[in-house]
Amino acid sequence: MGSLYSEHRTWLHAVHANAKLLTLAVLGTGLFLTDMLAVQLTVAALCTSLILSLGPAVRPARRLVLSMLIGALLVLCFHAFMLQPRLGLSSALRLVSMSLLSVALTLTTRFADVLQVLEKLLFPLRRFGVRVDRLSLRLALMMRFTEHFFIQWKRLDDAHRVRTGRPGGFRLLAPLTIQMLITASRVADALQLRLYK
Repeated sequence: MGSLYSEHRTWLHAVHANAKLLTLAVLGTGLFLTDMLAVQLTVAALCTSLILSLGPAVRPARRLVLSMLIGALLVLCFHAFMLQPRLGLSSALRLVSMSLLSVALTLTTRFADVLQVLEKLLFPLRRFGVRVDRLSLRLALMMRFTEHFFIQWKRLDDAHRVRTGRPGGFRLLAPLTIQMLITASRVADALQLRLYK
């Protein structure tokens, strides 16, 4: 599967996956526990500065960041239409902050490192008979497929632009779905061979 991980080294590559996942979890929880716009604006500004500090490493995820910003703008417009502008701004800021943090994590953390952290976090569940290795693999694959979805979308859109000179839009849904199903089938076959041999 394709990956958004950037080989262009940045300062964030050197930070351990534990610290990055902990920051994501703490900030995410904190953002949803507070309604203070000043705090949410500050966090959004810090997350924006974080992404900008990565420089050229962000290039592979530019379209992903743009789609996230469009989504946040749509959320803001919807709440403004419903006469809830404050709630709309708060929701948009939360979405922007968490999305930027997730993109930064994806760009600077290898899949194997994330999997290792998840296994350590879930280790206590072994006492209850939970197959921690399989559960962490499922969680990691969910994250990986989300990343792969955007990579495939970008490839299909680029190919469509080359052929027609126009963005693909909704025309890409059918081929994108087919590509994702094929990838899922291949990954499932590979896992079955490894886990049940």
